[in-house]
Amino acid sequence: MSTVQDAGRLSISAGPVSGGPGRRSRRARLLVGIGLGLFCLVWVYPFLWVLSASFKEQGEIFGNGLSLLPETLVWDNYVRAWEQVGFSTYFANSVLITVATVALIVVRSALAGYVLGRCSFPGKKLVIGIFLVTFFLPEGYTIIPITQLTDSLGLLNTHAGVVLGLGAGGHVAATLLYAGYFRSLPGELEESARVDGAGPITIFFRVMLPLAWPVTATVIILQFLTAWNAYLLPLVFTLSQPELRTLAVGMTSFVGEYSTDYTGLAAAAVISLLPVMLVFISMQRHFVDSIAGAVKQ
Repeated sequence: MSTVQDAGRLSISAGPVSGGPGRRSRRARLLVGIGLGLFCLVWVYPFLWVLSASFKEQGEIFGNGLSLLPETLVWDNYVRAWEQVGFSTYFANSVLITVATVALIVVRSALAGYVLGRCSFPGKKLVIGIFLVTFFLPEGYTIIPITQLTDSLGLLNTHAGVVLGLGAGGHVAATLLYAGYFRSLPGELEESARVDGAGPITIFFRVMLPLAWPVTATVIILQFLTAWNAYLLPLVFTLSQPELRTLAVGMTSFVGEYSTDYTGLAAAAVISLLPVMLVFISMQRHFVDSIAGAVKQ
């Protein structure tokens, strides 16, 4: 009898030990969460510092070291950036150029991706190989021929010239994203559309492109970020027309020969970041799905 009772006590005392791995797993997850939180704080801190600096006085921006709390909120930094430096004009130019550039890239990349993903033709692998080679060319290598071509078309120092310069390149990543997605779609979709009398253009724009919205959202996010922050090409294309500058180029207005308006520059940086954040937040749920689908293909 005592042996049975001893065995029972041993089984009861062994209960918490069996839960040991579970507690260790929770402890490990907690430590990983704390580590990721600290890493996130380090990653987000520069943006928080710029946001704080945009509300500080010029002498306070470096006087308080790494402090994120301004002594007084100076809203005049935003007023100065928006009105006196001309950021209202630069903002309108950036919106116009970026929207037109993204629309051009989406249509061109989707058409090219549809052909590469759904069609078989001689030299297809060669075309893809050339695409991949151009992917590694720096922007500085192509700025001269792009400028000469745009000048020969009479579009230099115009919004249309900047849009063509930014949107008429290879854009290999966007094209391959579309190609991978279109390749994964069943062929019955096109066959059903042909039975209904639809032609190739109708099939693409009314059947295939709407189905590729996750990829389109990803391309919009990536190309919006690229076009919005483009500096070299808009700078070259608007040298003689300062009123056509974009926000990225207009940032140089805060840098003088002997001094720099750091608080105004911080306010301008926050203004320029807001549209990018809004676009990403509105379309982020499609981003991971489309990238995962492209990698799978």
